[in-house]
Amino acid sequence: MTLSLRFVLFFVVSYFIYFPSFGQDIFQPDSNRREIHAIEIQKNLHIDGKLEEVEWNLAKPSKDFVQVEPLQGEKANHDTEIRMLYNKHFLYVAAFCKDSLGKKSIRVPDMRRDFDDDSQDFFGLCIDPFNDKRNAMSFMTNPYGSQSDLLSFDDLLYDTDWDGLWRVRTSRTDAGWIAEIAIPWHTLRYPKTDKTAQSWGINFFRTRRYTNEAAAWSPYPRAFSPLRMEYAGLLKDIQPPPPSPNVRVQPYLLASSDKLNGSDIGYDKNTNVKIGGEVKWAVNSNTVLDLTVNTDFAQADADRQVNNVTRFSVFFPERRQFFLENASLFAVGLAPDDGLVGGSMRIQPFFSRTIGLDDNGNPLPLDAGARWVSRSLTRNYGGMFMRQRGNEENGAVNFAVARYSHNIGKQNRIGGIMTMKNRESTTNLAGYTNWTGAVDGFFRLSQKISLNAMALSTYSTNNTGSGFGGYAQLSYNSNQFVGWSTSTVITKDFTPEMGFVARHNVISNSTGGFAIWRPKWRPKWIRNLEPGIFSDTYLQASTGKLQEFNININPVWIALQNGGSFGLFITPTFQRLDNVFSPLNIDIQAGDYNYLRYALMAMSDASKKISYFLNYERGGYYDGKLTTLSANLRTSPIPHLSFTVSYEENRFSDIGINKTSESVKLIGIESRMALNPRLQLIGFYQYNTSQHREIWNMRFSWEFKPLSFLYLVFNQRSFQTTERQQSQHLIGKISYLKQF
Repeated sequence: MTLSLRFVLFFVVSYFIYFPSFGQDIFQPDSNRREIHAIEIQKNLHIDGKLEEVEWNLAKPSKDFVQVEPLQGEKANHDTEIRMLYNKHFLYVAAFCKDSLGKKSIRVPDMRRDFDDDSQDFFGLCIDPFNDKRNAMSFMTNPYGSQSDLLSFDDLLYDTDWDGLWRVRTSRTDAGWIAEIAIPWHTLRYPKTDKTAQSWGINFFRTRRYTNEAAAWSPYPRAFSPLRMEYAGLLKDIQPPPPSPNVRVQPYLLASSDKLNGSDIGYDKNTNVKIGGEVKWAVNSNTVLDLTVNTDFAQADADRQVNNVTRFSVFFPERRQFFLENASLFAVGLAPDDGLVGGSMRIQPFFSRTIGLDDNGNPLPLDAGARWVSRSLTRNYGGMFMRQRGNEENGAVNFAVARYSHNIGKQNRIGGIMTMKNRESTTNLAGYTNWTGAVDGFFRLSQKISLNAMALSTYSTNNTGSGFGGYAQLSYNSNQFVGWSTSTVITKDFTPEMGFVARHNVISNSTGGFAIWRPKWRPKWIRNLEPGIFSDTYLQASTGKLQEFNININPVWIALQNGGSFGLFITPTFQRLDNVFSPLNIDIQAGDYNYLRYALMAMSDASKKISYFLNYERGGYYDGKLTTLSANLRTSPIPHLSFTVSYEENRFSDIGINKTSESVKLIGIESRMALNPRLQLIGFYQYNTSQHREIWNMRFSWEFKPLSFLYLVFNQRSFQTTERQQSQHLIGKISYLKQF
């Protein structure tokens, strides 16, 4: 019997022994959906968060929110009243978030856009204009008016960095806080009808962090999110204006000063003025065309340094706005969830960071690009083309990706994706083309069980051969248990040059799960007991030999009522190295290694003025020992000021061919100062003792009108080789959005 099968049997036995009521709280959607009506008005409202216009008195408040956490199905301890209005320009939403403690209970650590909803109070709504119970647009705000928005598909794929054009203002009182929201019809996508009333799917949700209570207008199981639209209510009899030509133009002007100083990176000074921009055309309710010329991402957040001691490639997330929009359509693949739920492997046939960035994350010029995306009730498809400028040493590169998916039934989907990277010839280098093709499927077998699978193939014309990859992931998610089994294969010659693979030449399996247990005898300060266990197995695909095996035993994980948590991990590990492995420049010779590691993790309530995260690991590491300490401390005395200090140390003892004993430290400081959510100064500094690497990044951002920005950015990077290498960049950029 395989170890993976043993773990499956372990959880099945646990199911019957410890959780006799397993899954009973995953209730079915109510056939009688809650309803709310929006009242039509003629004037435009002044959005100030005070609800003083008489028009708000025309709308009947809808309330009676229901708890999702901690007591699913109970009446919310602090109710929320919703009112809705509309005219020919905007859909208006007002929320009065009642609170017996008024301003005293408000928890907001900072004013960033797309805020972390685990660390603060917020109110949100999700809208399904086509009422297909699959797609949603979500708009959220906190008590200080910070905005967060996203697009959701099947409550599985998310465009979290989509920035919609909408406006919100808030006010705080002794009875709670008020949010007043105006969403232009141009921002929403809805069916075209001839003055016929429509019914949209809609839900409203709120989190009060003082007691860590989550509540919703239309209830849903706590194992899911409010974006599971089959649980949503209805916005009844709304008559929006017919969709009109919807074009958004956003030109920019940029001035920069760059300085390079070092024998490895060169000696150079230059100034540059650049003009470019983007055009977004909503061709119809389902289709959007994006065009970009002389594309620039100077204002994008810089990557943080990482010290990697594993055999997995580091995944740096995309931070550039053009590629973040509609990313969910193209970013299909396998990715670890929070806490490595589902395993550590990541396989993506398309990863946008392969465009316009070199291997060190430095920008490469992009001349132009286009993206076409169409979504409907039955199918979703799109394509993207980008051209990367060449120079004397490297030829220009053309990138293309095409994606199609077809919806089957209520919750299933099949699709395919193809990428092409074409590098043009230069005087010294021959050109070539790399292709990747994949077919994939997602099947929601029940409310709790889903299957996600993909088969991939690559081919290159530069005689590197062809390769194959694939994965299948079976997931179980209920109020009391989360479980998974993920199998992957990546052959030796699998080379998706426009994609990302965490590990090559591997056959892997990750199987495991954890309980979400709420026994009656637990103390009031504990919300969940979440013990778990999972195993990871990695074989070399070309030989079938075992390369790595570990069992991650998590006997203690306690989730606190205030949002904090702590736990203990024990990880027996086997590693086989066929070649020298050199983490952080320490050479470890080939061979078989068995060792045991321990870890302690703790995090506090992230909504408090002072919060922390701590991860301490120690134990064996190949032929020696490794102790790792990761910690950060954040203080937010007021929402306008936030400071974070982070520290990571890897202490090696008697490791590798040279029996190395040394410490590698990574120190970071980050600050955020905000006059309001639209005017902010953000900075961070990192120092890495490995090669004495330093990063400075300062960004001033002023959103002088919705989605129109002024940026001032300073970047500096330096590291030590035979001498100090340093690059500096000072950038000023202004962009202006005009909607037609």
